Amino acid sequence: MMSLSPPTIVPPPPAPPPPPPSPSSLLPLLEQFNSLPHVRQIHARALKSLPTCNTTTHQQHQLLLLYSRLIHHSSLSSPAYASLLLLHPLHPSLPPNSFCFNTLIRAAAASRQPDCALPLSLYLRMLLSRVPPDSHTFPFLLKSCSHAFALPEGTQLHAHVLKLGLSSDPYVSNSLIHLYSSCALLAPARDIFLRMPRRTPVSWNVIVDAHCVNGHYEAALRLFRDMMADSCRPDAYSLQSLLCACAGLGSLSLGAWAHVYMLRRCGPDVVEDVLVNNSLVDLYSKCGALPMARQVFRRMPARDVASYNAMLLGCSMNGRADEALDVFARMRSERRLEPDSITFVGVLSACKHGGLVDDGRRYFRAMADDFGIEPRLEHYGCMVDLLARAGRIDEALDLVNGMRCKPDAVIWRSILDACCKCDAGVRFGESLAKLALASEEVATSGAYVLLSKIYASANRWNDVGLIRGLMSDNGVRKEPGCSSVEIDGLVHEFVAGDTTHPRSTEIYEKLNEIERRLALVGYKPDPSQAHLVAELEGAKSDSLRLHSERLAIALGLLSATKGTPLRILKNLRVCRDCHTMTKLISSVYRVEIIVRDRTRFHHFRDGSCSCSDYW
Repeated sequence: MMSLSPPTIVPPPPAPPPPPPSPSSLLPLLEQFNSLPHVRQIHARALKSLPTCNTTTHQQHQLLLLYSRLIHHSSLSSPAYASLLLLHPLHPSLPPNSFCFNTLIRAAAASRQPDCALPLSLYLRMLLSRVPPDSHTFPFLLKSCSHAFALPEGTQLHAHVLKLGLSSDPYVSNSLIHLYSSCALLAPARDIFLRMPRRTPVSWNVIVDAHCVNGHYEAALRLFRDMMADSCRPDAYSLQSLLCACAGLGSLSLGAWAHVYMLRRCGPDVVEDVLVNNSLVDLYSKCGALPMARQVFRRMPARDVASYNAMLLGCSMNGRADEALDVFARMRSERRLEPDSITFVGVLSACKHGGLVDDGRRYFRAMADDFGIEPRLEHYGCMVDLLARAGRIDEALDLVNGMRCKPDAVIWRSILDACCKCDAGVRFGESLAKLALASEEVATSGAYVLLSKIYASANRWNDVGLIRGLMSDNGVRKEPGCSSVEIDGLVHEFVAGDTTHPRSTEIYEKLNEIERRLALVGYKPDPSQAHLVAELEGAKSDSLRLHSERLAIALGLLSATKGTPLRILKNLRVCRDCHTMTKLISSVYRVEIIVRDRTRFHHFRDGSCSCSDYW
């Protein structure tokens, strides 16, 4: 019997390996999975699938696109890895192009390094690689120079822009305007703006903001009007600049117009914008209209840390210390928000203006202990001022001696000013004045004026004259007092002893009337304050009437509608005699007077001030 052998089973041939992924198939993966680990994996697969022979034009295009996207996505999380990609292209036929370099320069500029060395080094490599820069290269480079205030490097880039014929590009021009304004050079910024063949809304926003940032508020308002005349509709950014200018000028009427314009003419994207609403809170606070600031703050659909900071600082500067601390407590109740360094400037300022020494100490300790915020010079300044105003001079000096940073002239002047008010003694004041003068990088009049005030309080008028001579010998000029009052939307400005106003004769006649009426209720000039006026050669009692805020108040009493508060903006701190006189005017003339001086607001009504004579 025959045995049958089993049939031979032939195995199937092995399946051919899958074709390597093409660059076109990797691109969708890269757009979907673009974290650094995924970018590395896709980069590895791309290297394995490179063509071994000459590439076609289509393949080169696909590889170049993949290469550029690899650099783009890696630069977002790891500029170092992106730089390696730039040094080692996917294929010899793929030298880096302008897109690759621009992508890396953009990532380096976005990293907000303290200097602009990395973006500029990439630009240098770009030039050495003979890759021509284009209009997308310079905005990123100029942005990094603006953040680093690198004017020499920025001007060199400007020269390259001119050489390459890119100065007419609006994006490049806008970046140049921003560079020069960041370095406080408005003349070249304006020149670039005026030479632009085509101005975009961004161009208008940049030039208006440039003037606001540098304190040229009136010029900013003129530019805003020019922008409107150019049929360029304001957006959220330009409205922020407008509100900033109004706040700087203390122009409540124009700021309120901007608010109404926004509500009537802008969409919800602007009306509900957090930054715009923060600017509104700041505007109303700096115009002394705290109820309006509260209303805007309460109606905000969303608030960030800056929103609370604006409201907190507004309450502080308007003398509402308890309300400011309530705002801080409300901020802490929103667990998603953490206070920052600016928050504690507001908190400590509120304690300073309210004389809340114990609260100030507690919050100052909590900064580092509870929130991990190291005190900076401005925080120490608030605490020193708080302690010194409360008469705790020794404690203030102990705090200064224990500071982790070098005290500046402002801190020494705070103690010196407190010594003026508590009669701490001439010799002690002289020693503090020397420390203040030694701490100044640029000589200013502050310490000289305070020391002359100490001499005047001690009736040492010869020494006051010596201080004046010393200032003259050292080339130091006292900052002239300047006040403004807004009447029917028009701002009237005065300097000390001003006689240039068209109604000057009426103003001085009104001053004479005011002095006669106040004398009947017991007002007597304080001659120790007379030395603060530059025109000291006349009699001391006569020089007091030259203070700029008195001229502004006199015009307000002549012109303002009855029942309308007088809003005075002053560049210096209110002196003691003017403070006393303004309280009496508010009572005798039954008028509310709101004065914003260098440090805070004074709301005068019915013979009293919101500062409770503590400033």
